[in-house]
Amino acid sequence: MTAVRPTFRTFAYGSNMLSARLKARCPSARVLGIAEFPGHQLRWHKRSADGSGKCDAVPASAAQSVFGVVYEIDANEKAALDQAEGLGHGYDQKGATVIVNSDTVAVSIYFATRTDPSLKPYSWYKTIVVAGATEHDLPASYIAGLEAVDTSEDPDRKRHDRNMRMVTAAGRTCGDQA
Repeated sequence: MTAVRPTFRTFAYGSNMLSARLKARCPSARVLGIAEFPGHQLRWHKRSADGSGKCDAVPASAAQSVFGVVYEIDANEKAALDQAEGLGHGYDQKGATVIVNSDTVAVSIYFATRTDPSLKPYSWYKTIVVAGATEHDLPASYIAGLEAVDTSEDPDRKRHDRNMRMVTAAGRTCGDQA
């Protein structure tokens, strides 16, 4: 008889939507489905260590939603995801309920604790987010909203190129590069 491995479920709504990015951090990650986080809005205001804005899901009107992907991950990989997300260093974690195929699903979600509304995402980061949304066929209107986000250029060209190669290797070319 095979032992059941403990797992956890997380709602990815930023760069971790791109399967290749999340699997590089957590190889066991398995997609459970696309999800809607009602009553929330996506913001790009999380202050990153690199000086740019990263994604955050903030409470909003009941008419608004953040879309993303629910992944199930082996529990022994949680520390790697916490480190990659900067848990305790700009992101914290809480439980949330999202909707997957008309069912409610309990998940963990990372949310920003350090924000600055003046920040913009780097172009490579937005490209990764759009590529993940496209990979999982999120609603076209939602993807169009992601694509419309204004970006800035990363002054670290090596980091920009490394992240863009990851998107290309994942077989995705999405969003603008400006």
